[in-house]
Amino acid sequence: MTRRIRKRITAAAAAFATALTGALLAVGAPAPAQAAVPATIPLKITNNSGRSEPVYVYNLGTELSTGRQGWADANGTFHPWPAGGNPPVPAPDAAIPGPAAGRSLTIRIPKFSGRIYFSYGQKLVFKLATGGLVQPAVQNPSDPNRNILFNWSEYTLNDAGLWLNSTQVDMFSAPYAVGVQRADGSTSSTGHLEPGGYNGVFAALRGQSGGWANLIQTRPDGTVLRALSPGHGVGTGALPASVMDDYVNRVWQKYATSTLTVTPFADRPGVKYYGRVSGGVMNFTDGSGAVVTSFQKPDADSIFGCHKLLDAPNDQVRGPISRTLCAGFNRSTLLTNPNQPDSTPAGFYRDPVTNHYARAIHERMADGKAYAFAFDDVGQQESLVHDGNPLQAHLTLDPLD
Repeated sequence: MTRRIRKRITAAAAAFATALTGALLAVGAPAPAQAAVPATIPLKITNNSGRSEPVYVYNLGTELSTGRQGWADANGTFHPWPAGGNPPVPAPDAAIPGPAAGRSLTIRIPKFSGRIYFSYGQKLVFKLATGGLVQPAVQNPSDPNRNILFNWSEYTLNDAGLWLNSTQVDMFSAPYAVGVQRADGSTSSTGHLEPGGYNGVFAALRGQSGGWANLIQTRPDGTVLRALSPGHGVGTGALPASVMDDYVNRVWQKYATSTLTVTPFADRPGVKYYGRVSGGVMNFTDGSGAVVTSFQKPDADSIFGCHKLLDAPNDQVRGPISRTLCAGFNRSTLLTNPNQPDSTPAGFYRDPVTNHYARAIHERMADGKAYAFAFDDVGQQESLVHDGNPLQAHLTLDPLD
């Protein structure tokens, strides 16, 4: 399981027990015995893209019962990866032929924590290193998948149910939505863009000064493939490393003379931490006045990645405070609201210095929900569906318009 998936399950399912452990739901009663999740469930993939190229689907991840990494075929049968090499060696072909335009295909997904990849026109290239699977990393110009149009969804299916989300944490590319059909027959879905939203995101980045247009990647023939996340943009030099400095400096200045109050648990409003900047460091104290954790002034990489100087361990103090700060920095709400987290989307991304990538995506989602950075689930802004006893999952490939 990747760091990003782990972060999202820690935060988005904070009301639930940790999904990786297969623990029971932590909000309310344990899942009833009659709602036991079967070994596999159907995933219906519908191709509404309007594109004529063949589609290839991959189900890659960690088998939760054993911890082994591998892939699942269309029937949901698990296949462990063979040993890798140094340099990495080609992985077995795990591609499942996807549905043609206007058609649907139903496969089965097992109790995994992993990703559903899909690509248009070409199969993806996966390799195995001695440490495991090498997944596509198109921020690297030499990645063999650099000129392929593809995307992925992330999911965990375990004894407590299904968590399935769309994601733009690494990149914004071929659009899709996710959904779940519940035991009573009702459905829930998220991830659809508004009409024209796909091209609208790229247009917004092109129109934003400061290097944001450099996040867009194209094929040699000029075809737009994706926009890298700003974290990858900083890492590759496409976006200036100083892009968030002005906002961070203003936050540090404000809380040198006032207090930032963080209430990280929605179900425990009495748990509060109080942040003040002293000696260039933001110290957080609990109700007794004891310092519980401290943060150095974060840079853009730490903010966009919700890591490094904003590291968020899976604990009950630093991690919850850090993810709240991460959301506040990305959404630029720390100056306008001293009580965090801020769960009012109307106030997000209003400062000229903000995560304009996340802003452009959220503004064009049909329901406003997205995973544009790792802790976008703070304040329930994430594009996630969950059910404790799913009948069927859905993945819908949408038009690139």
